Amino acid sequence: MKNILMISSCVLLVLANAFSAERETVQVWMSSEDGKYLLTEQTVQTEKPKKTKDFLIEINPEERYQTVLGMGGSLEHATCSNLMKLAPDKREEVITKLVDPEKGIGMNLMRLCIGTSDFVEEPYYSYNDCPDGETDPELIRFSIDKDRAYVIPIIKMVQEKNPDMLFFASPWSPPGWMKDTKTMNGGILLKEYYPAYANYLKKFIESYTAEGIPIYAITVQNEPQMNDKDYPTCLWTAEQQRDFIRDFLGPCFEKTGITTKIWCWDHNWNYLGFPRAIFTDVNASKYVEGTGFHLYEGRVDAQSVLHDEFPDKHIYFTEGSTFLSRGAVKIIEIFRNWSRSYNLWVICLDWQRKPNRGPHHASPTMIVLKEDNTIEYRYDYYMYGQFMKFIKRGACRISSTSGDRYFNNIAFLNPDGSIVSEIANAETQEKKVAVRCKDKYFRLKIPSKTVITCLIK
Repeated sequence: MKNILMISSCVLLVLANAFSAERETVQVWMSSEDGKYLLTEQTVQTEKPKKTKDFLIEINPEERYQTVLGMGGSLEHATCSNLMKLAPDKREEVITKLVDPEKGIGMNLMRLCIGTSDFVEEPYYSYNDCPDGETDPELIRFSIDKDRAYVIPIIKMVQEKNPDMLFFASPWSPPGWMKDTKTMNGGILLKEYYPAYANYLKKFIESYTAEGIPIYAITVQNEPQMNDKDYPTCLWTAEQQRDFIRDFLGPCFEKTGITTKIWCWDHNWNYLGFPRAIFTDVNASKYVEGTGFHLYEGRVDAQSVLHDEFPDKHIYFTEGSTFLSRGAVKIIEIFRNWSRSYNLWVICLDWQRKPNRGPHHASPTMIVLKEDNTIEYRYDYYMYGQFMKFIKRGACRISSTSGDRYFNNIAFLNPDGSIVSEIANAETQEKKVAVRCKDKYFRLKIPSKTVITCLIK
């Protein structure tokens, strides 16, 4: 009996010592909507676990999910043209604050446009426009020269500030002469031009690569269920995109040694039938690495539904800005539902929310070009930074206690072994939280409308 008591005492001592070692410091950064905190660094001390009525977040690094490819925005024409309007030293400063991992918020994944989107000042263009009534199936007129005015220069500045930047690209429309409408605005791609369009996308990748801008992935079509006569769009059925990938684009890449990945869909959460039609065709599916999603319709858990059906196909969030602390909760939901990425849409519009030739209303962007040619950094710059600066490429999502639509969190294991805990409080009241991760335990008081990042080493 005496031996049993001694053993029991030793076990209790070991358990106590697991949490009673010298108190450690956990780094914490926070951004609040009232502007009191803007990526403001603080520290908290670990302590012994205790019974508490605080919301307990338990992090389990052993339970792992998807790895992160990256986070960022878009270098569409509107953003690039606005950045080019700045004085050179100010332009360099802004780009540094966007993409530099140390001096900025560390964006490391950017979306490019293949031709123009609706957010552009000049008339819409593709890389192979022809006079009315003419066609060019051999793509003799193909040229990316119009991108050299300000798009490519901004991309190269971005690369200088963050050499680890990755790019994926999306077309808003094929050249007009390939379509039934003979314009980039609306209509469908004619089947007779499927070979030419596959070659068109290949030539874009080759041309940008020759400029020193490798393209990690492309989507076949931005928002393939959108058909609008007022800006570049192109309607695709699931079966049309499946056949184009299977019979033309995939074989074209394969034959010419293009290693750029193909992502399908690139539209909202509300229609899983589209990627499902592609992935259930083995000969099309083999060319497709994953699916891109937008947030304008449907529910975020559609990403998990698709992942569960096709676990070998990755999920990417390719377009959709979020705002304020509720936007931080949305980003957490996106990653909790298997996304490997997050890309907001349009980094910089001006004080009039221009340029924008399209019909869609634009919300204020994360940074704004003001009338006096200076840049305003809105709260969302700091909110995005709470995620982008600390969650590194290759980080693995790990298990943590889930919250709700106004208070949620997520955790990642970075490649260097550090653990990042992201906590968003979009409620109107302060939230008391306790965090337990292995042998570390600490408590936080999170102000209302505030996002917090904890770095646990």
